[in-house]
Amino acid sequence: MQARASGILLPVFSLPGPYGIGTLGAPARSFIDFLAQAGQKFWQILPLVPPGGGDSPYMSPSSFAGNPFFLDLEELTREGLLTQEELDAARRADPDRVDYAWLHQTRIPLLRRAWERGRVCYAQPLAEFMVEEADWLPDYALFLALRERFGGKELKDWPDEIRLRHPSALARYRAELADECAFHAFLQLLFFRQWTAVKAYANGKGISIIGDLPIYVSPDSAEVWSRPELFQLKEDMTPSGVAGVPPDAFSDKGQHWGNPLYDWDYHRQTGFAWWRHRAAHLARLYDVVRIDHFRAFHTYWCIPDGAADARGGHWEPGPGMELVEALRSVPGLALIAEDLGIWTPTPSASSQTAACPA
Repeated sequence: MQARASGILLPVFSLPGPYGIGTLGAPARSFIDFLAQAGQKFWQILPLVPPGGGDSPYMSPSSFAGNPFFLDLEELTREGLLTQEELDAARRADPDRVDYAWLHQTRIPLLRRAWERGRVCYAQPLAEFMVEEADWLPDYALFLALRERFGGKELKDWPDEIRLRHPSALARYRAELADECAFHAFLQLLFFRQWTAVKAYANGKGISIIGDLPIYVSPDSAEVWSRPELFQLKEDMTPSGVAGVPPDAFSDKGQHWGNPLYDWDYHRQTGFAWWRHRAAHLARLYDVVRIDHFRAFHTYWCIPDGAADARGGHWEPGPGMELVEALRSVPGLALIAEDLGIWTPTPSASSQTAACPA
């Protein structure tokens, strides 16, 4: 019988600190100490992935990357990657609010200075890290570098040759943007080193980390760009239908999220390989993984492309227990699920439409 235990939900970005956002530094360890002293067993967090549209981690440009805003700047200063003057300049007057606009303007330029100072001593560890994370990191780093090259434009507005991944264009941009790609990979190396240390500290204090698996990804993401076959997309790589939820007690128009929906037939044909790989990645980061919007495993709300709100959507059958069993096969993965949503009759095959094929 499993012993009862309790914990506290606190997103990393809500940790106190002077640098504009919560980080993986001393405040994280102080909170872990507090949990241990209070007899708690779990620290539940929100996704660690970089924020996307609306600065939301549920609209992230990656399902695998870590948020570089969470990096502990004091540790980088101790390593000699930042100066004390630069650290002092990164302080924010209001320690109780996250100012994402300010972070976007100041944090990445600051971290570029760390890269310039650390590129030589980090060359070998970075090369090894790139090999270890070769199944996602090169595409993610190039995706960010391309977005910067195109002035922050979303994937749908990129030139066709690179949006559609023509081999000659990929080769050319990989060469042109090699240094920028290395910078983004460097940030990921720093992030995963720091997070691994925080998790080890928590486990050493008897605290387990409950992480979060956002069920959907952003239409402006490295996954949509590099693995379009995973999703329900049109020939121009824009979604044929998007995610959301129908009208309910919270909204008479429902919720129109805009995330692309999965091509579940493809995932079944591959034995849910991408999902198992994603879950294995999360099993390295967390002790327990919470599945966000779990009810979409049963049925998901499909909103046709171009709909102004969620009222024009309809239910489609999700992957069901097939995906649950595939996830259960991942070594070291402990799962819990979001208990939210009203169950509806499973749609029959005749209910499927061209706008949102299951």
